[in-house]
Amino acid sequence: MTQAELRLCSLLLQEHFGEIVEKVGNSLLRTGPRPLRLLVGDTGLLPDQVKKALCVLIQHNLVRYEVQPRGSVEYEARSERILRILRYPRYIYTAKTLYGDPGELLVEELLLHGHLPMSSAVARVANRLTETMEDGKTMDYSEVSNTFVRLADTHFIQRCPTAPESPRNTKAPPPPAPTLAIAEKDMYTVPRLSLHGKGKRRHSCDEDEEREHKAKKQKQEGGNSETPPDDGIYWQVNLERFHQHFRDQALVSAVASRMDQVCVAPTSIPTLELSSSHSNPCFFFPPIQTSSEVVRTMLRMSEVTTASGASHTQPLSSNEIFRALPAGYNIGKQVLDQYLALLADDPLEFVGKSGDSGGGTYSVNLHKALVSLATATLESIVEERFGSRCARIFRLLLRKKHLEQKQVEDFAMIPAKEAKDMLYRMLSENLVSLQEIPKTPDHAPSRTFYLYTVNVMAAARMLLHRCYKSVANLMERRQHEMRENKRLLEKSQRVEAILASMQATGAEAAQLHEVEEMITGPERQQLENLKRNVNKIDASENQVDETIFVLESFIESTMKRP
Repeated sequence: MTQAELRLCSLLLQEHFGEIVEKVGNSLLRTGPRPLRLLVGDTGLLPDQVKKALCVLIQHNLVRYEVQPRGSVEYEARSERILRILRYPRYIYTAKTLYGDPGELLVEELLLHGHLPMSSAVARVANRLTETMEDGKTMDYSEVSNTFVRLADTHFIQRCPTAPESPRNTKAPPPPAPTLAIAEKDMYTVPRLSLHGKGKRRHSCDEDEEREHKAKKQKQEGGNSETPPDDGIYWQVNLERFHQHFRDQALVSAVASRMDQVCVAPTSIPTLELSSSHSNPCFFFPPIQTSSEVVRTMLRMSEVTTASGASHTQPLSSNEIFRALPAGYNIGKQVLDQYLALLADDPLEFVGKSGDSGGGTYSVNLHKALVSLATATLESIVEERFGSRCARIFRLLLRKKHLEQKQVEDFAMIPAKEAKDMLYRMLSENLVSLQEIPKTPDHAPSRTFYLYTVNVMAAARMLLHRCYKSVANLMERRQHEMRENKRLLEKSQRVEAILASMQATGAEAAQLHEVEEMITGPERQQLENLKRNVNKIDASENQVDETIFVLESFIESTMKRP
């Protein structure tokens, strides 16, 4: 892995799990698979500390283990899984958008704990929702349980692999580490549980400590604590299913922006949008998103039946698509066929026609869609960094594949000196490559063709590396901002705690105002600036992660193709 990936993984582990886990994870990332003995020697930590750190990493699927032929166990860090921590807020927000507050909190709890039984996750979420409700109202377990079942049915969560049960009468020694496995048919099967109850509000700290102490004592004494009905069945978040949803949303947005946006004369002014390529404002009426809705319907029908790495969705007939359109979408069968024909004839080939049965069968070409999204991302980056003329040359090379310098000047209609300078600038940034084709074996310059071309895969890898570096820089900048204002943040938290306790006891307004004045005007301004800067950094991280997702999806799809 590259230095940028290693640095970003270390920052993510340190921010979410602390220094000890970061040190163990960093050692595995740098050296590869290692047994526990070498890991203890490399990190300089105590064996118990390394074991606990490995337990945390395995709990969150950030480390895998494998039994070697000689009986030793080696641990290996999963760098691609560690990098997904950056996308946790997006997973949670998507669950909230699709399934409301219960879905949001269920995904958040599973991500927070790595994996949980269904009964435990439902109880935790019901308690958290009850705390946000008005006094006297509670969240029923059944409502949260229904959302859990819906998440499993749509494959957003899945069961964790389990160790096979060993026969009790055998005298063979147990293996050094269990082999975890689960049948594919059981991966999304929810156990039938009758979860009855309501969420409980959190008690005071003293009561919590006393209750935890009693539970720990009962466990140590071997008391008959009630075993949950789904004991041993753990659930985790299916990240690949979320990525499939992100890919589908990006594809639908691309179709909408290409085929559903209609610019009209400004007789009335409902919305105003500034085009990136024109200085004049364009007035857009909100159009009927017919093409994108057709593509969304096709993707929704294939989301569970199509594998995450497939290059095409399952073929669907025109009649099936028509019946699956949303109920309030009033378009006729003939109009749908026209839209399908329009999508199939589009040069980007997002939708392809694969047969004539059932009014015509159509499928979404996922690989070509990802290629188009990645290419558009590269074009946008070139235009932002080098200007519109460089972007014109870049698009020309993408279309023509190979061109000499004189041909670039003629086709792009750019003066020779400027075209040469732009080509060399992009060549130095590895966005454009130069291919030599000699006429003779001696490679003499006068008898050699020099062709400029764009290697989309190499450019995507280079930009992906820069995105990792950018996110690491943003995280370090945020940590620096928080360290610089640590004392002010602690003071603000103390004042807020005092105000909350005074409001709970019914203090007068004058007393509350006196406490609020403990933070001076300049300090409030400094807090506002800190909040604004941190919000900008967080938004930048999310935007860079969107670019990372497009580039990663394109590279993964291209690598899987035969």
